[in-house]
Amino acid sequence: MTESHSPSQPASGDGHGYSSSHIQVLEACEAIRRRPGMYIGSTSERGLHQMVFEAVTYAVDEHLAGHADTIDVTITADGGIRIADNGRGLPVEVEESTGKPALERELTELSLGTKPHTGYRVSGGISGLGLCVVNALSGRLTVEVHRDGHRWTQEYEKGTPLTPLTRHEETGDHGTAITFLPDTDIFETTRYSFATLSQRLRELAFLNGGLAISLTDERPERPARYHHTDGLRTYVAHLNPYPPSLVHSPAIAFESEDEDATIFVQVAMQWNTYSTGGFHSFANSTRTHEGGAHEQGFRTALTDLVNDYARRQRHLSTHDEDITAEAIHEGLTAVVSVKLTHPVFEGCTRTKLSNPEAAVYVQEVVREHLTDWLDHNPDEAAAILRHIVLRRPQMLRG
Repeated sequence: MTESHSPSQPASGDGHGYSSSHIQVLEACEAIRRRPGMYIGSTSERGLHQMVFEAVTYAVDEHLAGHADTIDVTITADGGIRIADNGRGLPVEVEESTGKPALERELTELSLGTKPHTGYRVSGGISGLGLCVVNALSGRLTVEVHRDGHRWTQEYEKGTPLTPLTRHEETGDHGTAITFLPDTDIFETTRYSFATLSQRLRELAFLNGGLAISLTDERPERPARYHHTDGLRTYVAHLNPYPPSLVHSPAIAFESEDEDATIFVQVAMQWNTYSTGGFHSFANSTRTHEGGAHEQGFRTALTDLVNDYARRQRHLSTHDEDITAEAIHEGLTAVVSVKLTHPVFEGCTRTKLSNPEAAVYVQEVVREHLTDWLDHNPDEAAAILRHIVLRRPQMLRG
């Protein structure tokens, strides 16, 4: 008879025992360096640039909190990255519970939820892990903070502090500058693409009206500056660069925030005859390539609203089939951006938004504001309907 073992009496013998000694707990830096793809998507060029976007997102959060209006990004001559903002500056006070400066905790600890030490209402990046991840995957990193009347600095190597946080001369400036070199032991390539960084930084400037973002390449020097006070409407104009093809002008744009100030929605849209159009959705300034709840809310509201309006204007009779969503989106360029206090994403790289309340609120906002725009702009509304109805033979819902 084979001997059995109860759960309270684990089997003995080499390779069969399992106890607390077999459980390995990794420090934050070691965990990130062991599996970097979990935090930045990959160790290829995509992950290399994600490092920059995570650090920039921290500066964008300062803007969203009302404390920064300028971000300067530099590709340094030695191939590193420097990101400086004019926000409040990372906190430097020593926390009694740990004996460490709050700044050091931001750069070395993995935390759940959004920015635990600075309390942002809306935050992008990887759930508050951005600076810790950047630090862990950098061969060298230096942080310089202007705060509390002084300049402060600290240096790190592969996520580990090389120096204590040091106070320097007095200053009336404020803000944070982070300079880092990606770790050549981690990444397949460490050469940054000016075009890749430029595209994303321009996008962030469109999504965050009033924020000025500059990009300088010292490898040779190549400056660029993005500052768009008109936000998403300017973004759509950038995406629709051929005026003769526009069905209406300017682009339709509106925004709204819910009563609890937990969801802020911005929408800009414009039809054209030149291209098939394109849909661009964002959540907390991060591109949601796989869409999600906010996209679903927009598409549902737009399809219902256009059909209702077409019937009210007698472009469709009560017996006609509904216009399909595909026909309505033909030639439409649209940008939908939501900023949420508690975003829920599928996957650590944030490609799809899951918040059901986002779908509901985006539907409400689109129905209210787009209906109002159509009613107050009858000539442009008629042009849009003609553009859609001209395709009526192939657009009926079966």
